[in-house]
Amino acid sequence: MQLTVWTYEGPPHVGAMRVATALTDVHYVLHAPQGDTYADLLFTMIERRGARPPVTYTTFQARDLGGDTAELFKTSVQEACERFRPAAVLVGASCTAELIQDDPGGLARALGLGIPVIPLELPAYQRKENWGASETFYHLVRALAGPSAPPPGTPRPARPADRRPRCNLLGPTALGFRHRDDVVEVTRLLATMGVDVSVVAPLGASAADVARLGEADFNVVLYPETGRQAATWLARSFGQPMVDIVPIGVGATRDFIAAVAAAAGVDPAPALAAETARSPWYARSVDSTYLTGKRVFVFGDATHAVAAARVARDELGFTVVGLGTYQREFAREVRTAAALYGLEALITDDYLEVEESIAGLHPELVLGTQMERHIAKRLGVPCAVISAPVHVQDFPARYSPQMGFEGANVLFDSWVHPLMMGLEEHLLGMFRDDPEFADGAAPSHLASVAPIAAAPVEPILAPAATASVVAAVAPVAVAHPASPAAPVPATGPDWTAEAERELRKIPFFVRGKARRNTEIFARDKGCASITVETLYDAKAHFGR
Repeated sequence: MQLTVWTYEGPPHVGAMRVATALTDVHYVLHAPQGDTYADLLFTMIERRGARPPVTYTTFQARDLGGDTAELFKTSVQEACERFRPAAVLVGASCTAELIQDDPGGLARALGLGIPVIPLELPAYQRKENWGASETFYHLVRALAGPSAPPPGTPRPARPADRRPRCNLLGPTALGFRHRDDVVEVTRLLATMGVDVSVVAPLGASAADVARLGEADFNVVLYPETGRQAATWLARSFGQPMVDIVPIGVGATRDFIAAVAAAAGVDPAPALAAETARSPWYARSVDSTYLTGKRVFVFGDATHAVAAARVARDELGFTVVGLGTYQREFAREVRTAAALYGLEALITDDYLEVEESIAGLHPELVLGTQMERHIAKRLGVPCAVISAPVHVQDFPARYSPQMGFEGANVLFDSWVHPLMMGLEEHLLGMFRDDPEFADGAAPSHLASVAPIAAAPVEPILAPAATASVVAAVAPVAVAHPASPAAPVPATGPDWTAEAERELRKIPFFVRGKARRNTEIFARDKGCASITVETLYDAKAHFGR
């Protein structure tokens, strides 16, 4: 654990809260001091949920540490079960309460509640939020679906010929980046293939739904960070195949369709024929050709970062100059992906290190989290959010998936929009001095008629008041002592007027970089001033 102003992930008990909040009838009792109740705001303020999370805090205070905090925890569990009547209860401790070592699992089991009690051992000082969500979901699945698992080595029965194939969607949670819309989009995609969705978990699932996960023919892991561990256990215990290709982007969606077709034994042709992605044509259209080769830096959770890099290069023609993640558990996958672009992956949870990398690479677009949005704003670089952590604006009211063919359309709009705005600003800057586009110019489709000037209206003043009014508004001369001119600091070679005008033709979002590179080139060459020729010589030098 480290003290920092910003953090990409919260402690693991926040991940457990994301799973508990996603479920419909499971309650989470968290042994925590009063200050750890802040996490409720993540769901009510950022995700804009209409109800607070199903979490009960023991909220012990400093004076309670001298007494029996274990008794306080047992009372909290009993009262929560009596009030909320959950079908199962999760129990655990926050990072502060972990130091007390009250054993929440043992205390809750001793109460004889008559419902499944799932204890969570989440080491807050070694692990973080996404790991906590994965661990919570895994233990929940084992506790609820485990009793119906067949003996080891039992062959899985064949699917009845008169029943359509069924799958589970695993991984979506509360507070997930576009998880709700992704589930809708993937469900529609599977329906075009003749595949039914049996259970979506944990998002929207009940304890009974989790208990029947083993009935499906196979599992689809939408978010490996939270769903792969549980899917691996289901494959081992129930013999269910697992599809873990994440359908973000047109290419990945086609790969996903092929993998699902193989697992379900169906024909992928109907789903491929029903492709609704407009982004491939938009990316090839005339007004998008200027995007080719744009330098892009990608950072986020492993799933979205790896997928975004593939879309950026293969579908939009960008050049990926940086790729990284804050999830050390998935460092191997991200390093493998980065090698495809000839890059060394950036594996860090230090936002200052990420900012330093972005500043050094000079990208023209940043695809990242809420953190990178702030960093890019300070550096004057366009940015689109692709991954958690996010803020309230990344939970839009509109339908906005990231997965499937419609998700590919959303990606195109979200990523290209900042660059389009940059082009518009650039064009406005280019034509700012053109008389036809000046602020005072009339619309070009209307007749150019000079407006009729209105006659000035002179105030009528009484004779006695005239002198006082004139005296009140007359300017007063103020003597200022003469001061020597301040010396102008030396900033390198001066720019000629022609070179400045030529520089203004460069888009504003790369103009600063062009100015810096040209001044560096001019100083190295010993130029007394920067001319248009110097500007283009510098461009050729740095373009090699």
